[in-house]
Amino acid sequence: MELLPAIWFVAIAVLWTGYLFLEGFDLGVGMLMKLFARDNTDRRVLLNTIGPVWDGNEVWLLTAAGATFAAFPLWYASLFSALYLPLLCVLVALIFRAVAFEYRGKVDTARWRTVWDWAIAVGSFVAAFGIGAALALTTTGLPLDANGDRSGGPFAWFSGYALLGGLGVVAFALVHALAFLALKTDGDVRHRARRWFVRLVPVAVLPMLGWMVSVQLLSGKPWTWALVAAGVLAVSAAWILARKGAEGRSFAALGAFVVCATASIFGAAFPVVIPSTLDAAFNLTISNASSSDYTLGLMSIVAAFGLPLVIAYQAWTYWVFRRRVSAAHIPPAHGFLPAIAAKVLVAKPAAPGTGASE
Repeated sequence: MELLPAIWFVAIAVLWTGYLFLEGFDLGVGMLMKLFARDNTDRRVLLNTIGPVWDGNEVWLLTAAGATFAAFPLWYASLFSALYLPLLCVLVALIFRAVAFEYRGKVDTARWRTVWDWAIAVGSFVAAFGIGAALALTTTGLPLDANGDRSGGPFAWFSGYALLGGLGVVAFALVHALAFLALKTDGDVRHRARRWFVRLVPVAVLPMLGWMVSVQLLSGKPWTWALVAAGVLAVSAAWILARKGAEGRSFAALGAFVVCATASIFGAAFPVVIPSTLDAAFNLTISNASSSDYTLGLMSIVAAFGLPLVIAYQAWTYWVFRRRVSAAHIPPAHGFLPAIAAKVLVAKPAAPGTGASE
């Protein structure tokens, strides 16, 4: 087993873990815009909890995809071509979601806000489901032939594993967001988030646990089964701590659950990066899908310097914006575009002969 490909397999698993942990509550808060918030003030509280960090969280997705492209080009090519349609939907969803964050507050009308609220909620759901389905399929298998190409039509990728992975990430994102809101907000939103977290977390983690167990049944090892057990203990601790009001420790315990989940899933799949459901001889592994040792070595040097800086900067961002947000911190709503339009109208001279006064 070559060392550098193994190191970069672990690095990519770590990047996906960081993405699911950080973007998990981020996407969950987006979905809760329509499932949890009661009015515009609640929605603005939710948006303010992730406003300073959501775009930084998405960097983990770009880094994970970029690292896969550079370190394992055949893994990247087979996965992204086989899942072209669902990943295109994820990309469109993330674009609409990002635009909605920027445009929602530009006009102070209920109709305008409702359109962008739905864009945030639906975009978050589609992104979470698509990423979950893609990760599930890269660990359970795709119909790949000897050349690493998808066999079958554009929906040949769809399976029970794709559905399980998609639902697993969506459900986890929702409860992860509730734990985050209980930690990051104050007042009514905080208390309702904690109550709903306690009610939902025992059920919401079942799809992801099902995904974990499915991968173990396919290619599990004793130590990855132990990680499944550790994950169950972590989520149980998160539930108990939330009932006691220990919101920070509950959030950390749920984070430990997702670490155990990704470690057990990727650990069980190793050294296969995409199993072929047609023939095990067509499996893509870290050996036959990786770049050259020179490329991996150069990437390792760059990552050794760049990754700690990125992590330090993001940690500093969370520290700066660590205080709780409540309805008392939300100023009165105001529209940006109507104000601009008003200035234009005031500056516009009256039409000749009309006697109009602006």
